[in-house]
Amino acid sequence: HLGAAGAALATVSAQAFSTIFAALMLKKHNFGFTILKQDFSLDKKILKDITKVGLPIALQDGFIQISFIIITIIANSRGLIFAASVGIVEKFIGFLFLVPSAMLSAISAIAAQNYGARKKDRARIFLRYALSLALIFGGIMCLLCQIFPQTFVGIFTKEVPVIKAGALYLMSYATDCIFAGIHFVFSGYFCGIGKSGISFIHNIISITKILQKLIKKKK
Repeated sequence: HLGAAGAALATVSAQAFSTIFAALMLKKHNFGFTILKQDFSLDKKILKDITKVGLPIALQDGFIQISFIIITIIANSRGLIFAASVGIVEKFIGFLFLVPSAMLSAISAIAAQNYGARKKDRARIFLRYALSLALIFGGIMCLLCQIFPQTFVGIFTKEVPVIKAGALYLMSYATDCIFAGIHFVFSGYFCGIGKSGISFIHNIISITKILQKLIKKKK
């Protein structure tokens, strides 16, 4: 009976347990390397390389979350029904995005490995395969969401007004399964070859356009 505080406590506890468990596994099993105290000292060159790739990715994810916050604010300002329908559809779309997210991680690792092995052509071949898979999956999911929108939203609620509003939102949002899938694959590829700044610039342009539209709407 802790409510929101209980959910927060459970989340933090799970992360803490995961960290402790990973540390124990590293200590117990031989993975071919050891972690010593001196390993935590900073190497400027390595830190620079990590920051060069990691900082744009971190900022990119931050801007994406800001975009979702803006969507939530807009939905909440339109009443309980719209807020509930948006919340449901966001969760459902988040489930569908597990596949594009997996493609992002996969192409990032594969591109990095092949670039490191000086096999750039093979990395591009994997990029084409990943794009094809993302397009096929996104197209199928988009089509299903156009045909059965109320069925999908009805999984989470039985309130008719919420289902109707959520179905409309899902039908328009479902096209993002295609475009986001393509974007995720390209983003993973650029991150894998150490050019995460390209993906970062794309997201900067996107969120800037969203903010401009919101400012014009308020005026």
